[in-house]
Amino acid sequence: MDYDNNSYDQQEQNEVNEMRRKKVERFHLNIKDDDLAVGDDYRDMDNYDDESPMTINSYSDDDVREQMKRNSRNIRKREKREEKRQMKYADHQNTRRFRIIWWTSVALVGIMLAMFLLIGVNDMLAMNRTEENKVTVEIPENPSMADVTKALWEKGVIKEEMFFNIYSTITRNADSFTQGTFNMKTNMDYEAIVNYLQSMSNRTDIIKITVPEGMNVREIAAMLYKKDVISNTKEFLKLCNSDYFDEDYEFIKNIKNADKRYYKLEGYLFPDTYECYHNEDPKLTITRMLNDYEERIYENQNVEGYEKAVNVKKLSKESKYSLQQILTMASIIQAEAANEDDMYIISSVLHNRLEADINVGVRKLSLDSTKYYPFRSKKKIPKASRKTFKSKYNTYKITGLPPGPICNPGMNAIMAAIYPEDTSYLYFCHAKNGTPYYASTLYEQNLNLQRAKGN
Repeated sequence: MDYDNNSYDQQEQNEVNEMRRKKVERFHLNIKDDDLAVGDDYRDMDNYDDESPMTINSYSDDDVREQMKRNSRNIRKREKREEKRQMKYADHQNTRRFRIIWWTSVALVGIMLAMFLLIGVNDMLAMNRTEENKVTVEIPENPSMADVTKALWEKGVIKEEMFFNIYSTITRNADSFTQGTFNMKTNMDYEAIVNYLQSMSNRTDIIKITVPEGMNVREIAAMLYKKDVISNTKEFLKLCNSDYFDEDYEFIKNIKNADKRYYKLEGYLFPDTYECYHNEDPKLTITRMLNDYEERIYENQNVEGYEKAVNVKKLSKESKYSLQQILTMASIIQAEAANEDDMYIISSVLHNRLEADINVGVRKLSLDSTKYYPFRSKKKIPKASRKTFKSKYNTYKITGLPPGPICNPGMNAIMAAIYPEDTSYLYFCHAKNGTPYYASTLYEQNLNLQRAKGN
């Protein structure tokens, strides 16, 4: 059947032509030569008949599939290129925004840092604290940097806590602060503040204590604790039996029998009046006493009863005994004597017994003051060990002097140990009221004991 072109309007004709064109693009036309007459114009599609022998074969084989794959790959490539382009554009935009935000942040941080430095430097130089007020600052025990900063800030000595922390850390002073009470001005710069707090002489929490002659180490520790000079006695006693002070004091380093002593520093904590601080380091307390001993023993001193200043170290060389033995004898004299005159006679008893012929039978000193050392008496010994306690200083059991001093003697007892009275006494005793009795024989001693009981 022939198509009549005049039966379609122009629009419908265009649609048909478009459909045909698409079919031609999508399909391969296989037209047999026999089906067309020579000279026929097969291009004249206006005369096309649906019933004509010309056929359109659709190929669904590998060639078509391959073509479709290539088309699909091309589409994906174009999509990827477009995606990359979009991502590149997005990255560019994000980078631009990031740079704006970054530079804005840098500018803000710079401004804030500049303000912090300006304010901090003003406080460091005390330019923002021109008014001079006096305040009392209390630094707690074992203070941290935060404790020190808080104490200063609360009293108006500083205004910038963080900047003071940074300054102290940079200058390596963060760990150099100690406990104490200080009267400070509010217009001090940081350097002045740090130096002021590091000087113990600026502390106002001073505690004046007097160590009596004849106190032993344990008694001194208990007194210091009671007076709030030290916070515990264990650390103090541990230091008194350590090698901590050997490098600073030759007379401590020269002790040869420290392992046989209860307390290595017994006898060297010189009795005197000291100015200490509240809850101070025990090392500082002991150092004061050792310094006092060193000054009294090794430098010329005015001693009562002597016209000229004397040097105990030199005087001890005139004795038969070493300075350590002199100090041990002096501690016994200090513990046993009723008064200063009694000291010199008791010293003569000790010397006479130590130097007596072995046949006299008094080589043992037999002194009550040594029987329970390092305790003052039997009652002072802890109950758990009271029944079994045996002192290695007990002169009823050992021959000669004990391993070391039994207390800390004063200068009079030391001088008495060096210069005893010239007597023949081998015994002494005291009445309850302190009256002394001396004897050269055991018989006389027994009589004196009876007399002492009566008094």
